[in-house]
Amino acid sequence: MNALTGSAAFRRPGLAPLLGRFRQVSTFGAIGVASTLAYVALYSVLLTVAIPAVANALALLTTAVANTAANRRITFEVRGRDGLARDHAVGLAALGVALALTSVSLAALDVVAPHRGRLTELAVLVAANAAATLVRFALLRAALQKPRGFQEHGGMSLATLTTPERIRR
Repeated sequence: MNALTGSAAFRRPGLAPLLGRFRQVSTFGAIGVASTLAYVALYSVLLTVAIPAVANALALLTTAVANTAANRRITFEVRGRDGLARDHAVGLAALGVALALTSVSLAALDVVAPHRGRLTELAVLVAANAAATLVRFALLRAALQKPRGFQEHGGMSLATLTTPERIRR
């Protein structure tokens, strides 16, 4: 039980989903900001030894794995190895979207502003990553969210507990 679920407001049926979603979005956002800062730092360092496309791919790959692990554990409160491969596969799909968006952004920037400054390049990449973050949230939420109406009770859903066979016992 966390601070939100322990409050009287959270126990009110109309507020519970809203507060739960707020917690998810705010936690996801905080992890996203940390991931973006790590991405910018890695990208900047990698540019000293690689071309922008390679630096982008390596920085995205590194931060995507950490981002998925953090969101799995903190945002969606999933622990253990059950579903780990599936969850990281969803994270890799989100990485694919981010890589496509940032790569297209870099290519477009080469055409539109071939003599751009580094800050302009970083701003465009951060904006592309922000768009990819919306997709990442939707994908991870769909993969990691407990089914609607799920109530923890001995590892079974409420639907399982209320089947005629379970009620007769």
